[in-house]
Amino acid sequence: NIIGIMKVRPITILGGLMVLFALAGQSPLRAADNLTAAEVIQKTVARGQENQAIPDFTYRKTTVTDELDSAGKVKEHREKLYEVSYRDGLSHSTLLQVNGHAPSASDLQQQSDNESSMRQMTGGNKTKGDNRENFLTADLAARFDFTLVGTTNLNGRPAYQVAFQPKNPQLPTHHIVDRLLNQISGTIWIDTQEFEVARAEVSLRSEVNLLGGIAGSLKTLTYSLERTRV
Repeated sequence: NIIGIMKVRPITILGGLMVLFALAGQSPLRAADNLTAAEVIQKTVARGQENQAIPDFTYRKTTVTDELDSAGKVKEHREKLYEVSYRDGLSHSTLLQVNGHAPSASDLQQQSDNESSMRQMTGGNKTKGDNRENFLTADLAARFDFTLVGTTNLNGRPAYQVAFQPKNPQLPTHHIVDRLLNQISGTIWIDTQEFEVARAEVSLRSEVNLLGGIAGSLKTLTYSLERTRV
């Protein structure tokens, strides 16, 4: 089992919007086992593709979201518990609790709105599930350049530490999420034994308009993800 804990710290953000990022790239630096950043990412992407062929399963996921005001103080804290069902290579999330209580009608409506917004941003299927639980895909990997920082210890397990930034010049944008991906950078940690993303730290480099500015803008975003084997 894997527990995923996510923290999102936006100042201006479309209600409840959370985006999971999958990242990859290249670097001439090699790890102790003689792998380059490109090779590490290739193996991680391949691992994600293998996961799509595994039998169906269900697990629970906890997300923690802190929304900050302009002074950087926490304006709203939310902890949500989801049940995620993995079927035919796609995941389906069901909201079970919000801050330790059963979700209200407005919580469920917000989740539905967020799912609709996500599909609109990514051009995803309106009826089937999605692959957001796969943190590294080949398509998203192609959008970033990577630098291998080195190998470190994370939760008692060795991990590759890889920094990333968008490719320059920026790649074409077809959906809202493409504009967002063109403006994010950060670091990911990948388990050296299983080639699974164990941790990610992502930040927004400049403001991104949502739906042409009609739905507002995303000015500041700090996203962190940590997955722990239990």
